[in-house]
Amino acid sequence: MSKSVLVTDDALYCRMELKNILTSRGYRVVGEARNGQEAVERYRELRPDLVTMDVVMPEMDGVAAVKKIREIDPGATILMCSSMGQRSLLMEALQAGASDFVTKPFRDRSVLNSVRKLIG
Repeated sequence: MSKSVLVTDDALYCRMELKNILTSRGYRVVGEARNGQEAVERYRELRPDLVTMDVVMPEMDGVAAVKKIREIDPGATILMCSSMGQRSLLMEALQAGASDFVTKPFRDRSVLNSVRKLIG
């Protein structure tokens, strides 16, 4: 059975791009979230193998969402996605429990290398 992924980003384009990259390599995108609060709710419902998480989003940012998801499941695997200019927020997310990060704009190879490293 293929590994399941929850894709979180406030930009529809970014969600679509990640979904295309992941599904083209056999990963199952089981849900999407537009902000951190939705990501926490969907994580609770779906328990995916991996969550991709944007850093800057409305309602609840990625750092806060990482903390909440790790409270639900200390073993959660979370791949942060950010622009190069968000380095300090990215470091904060990694300290909060994120597993790895990729930068935008997405490169298929870099996303897939991180995903394979995290969940196979």
